[in-house]
Amino acid sequence: MNRARFRSGVACAAVLVLAACARAPVRPERDGAPSAAPSNGLYAPEIADGGPPVPADISRIPEPVPRHEPLSRYGNRSPYTVLGQSYHVLPSARGYRERGIASWYGTKFHGRATSSFEPYDMYQFTAAHKALPLPSFARVTNLENGRSVVVRVNDRGPFHGNRLIDLSYAAAVKLGVHVKGTARVEVAAIDPDDLGGDAPPAPQEPVPVQAAGTHAYLQVGSFSERDNARRVLRQLRAGGVEDSRMVRVHVAGQRLWRVRAGPILGEAAERVLREQLRVLGFPYPQRVTR
Repeated sequence: MNRARFRSGVACAAVLVLAACARAPVRPERDGAPSAAPSNGLYAPEIADGGPPVPADISRIPEPVPRHEPLSRYGNRSPYTVLGQSYHVLPSARGYRERGIASWYGTKFHGRATSSFEPYDMYQFTAAHKALPLPSFARVTNLENGRSVVVRVNDRGPFHGNRLIDLSYAAAVKLGVHVKGTARVEVAAIDPDDLGGDAPPAPQEPVPVQAAGTHAYLQVGSFSERDNARRVLRQLRAGGVEDSRMVRVHVAGQRLWRVRAGPILGEAAERVLREQLRVLGFPYPQRVTR
């Protein structure tokens, strides 16, 4: 074989292998931990990250409702090593509270696998953390402006400098972190067992706030800002879900407004209500009885 042609063929093969590697998804090892770096920090550095060309309206995005979930099969191995540094995953999120620097990630990783192998959706309130179990829930508060948001932690990172948490694009916008790129925050884990005891709400006009009672409801969101809850409530009622209400609660010193549809009167009625909510853009309501 002509040596020049051989060298050319080897070079082309190398280019194809590198291109394939660049596109390869994170794959699991046998013990259930990703064999490559988590999605949000360490590969394809030449691709710039950022938000969408047109800023998203996040006012209609409901905050995740903390609930008990089984640990993810992936992303919970402890210890694990990234760039020569070892990290330990906490056995439980209960009682975790820490202050540090938050950053965020967006379009570069949108749709790619997180460390838990869930696809990263920059339009949901999620986050990456080095030590919290996957998944877990936490309230992140921007210490510079007082804004807060509940996030579902489903990814590992950030592995850059002294950063504590990487927020999704939506969470960063909610907290105002997207403007400067980083901010000093407090991260406080939320234990679903601590969420009982709805406080008696005070009516707010023009949207009445009612006690939830003891019936079963489908909760579509929990909001730290009352106007956002009222907006979702109006959306439900405009979409034909007349039996919907807003409930004010206090959780760990934080005032929240929860939007619920119902009460549910039987399994058939619940199926119909869930379909109504799905059509309106709320595919995963949580069934609650308080």
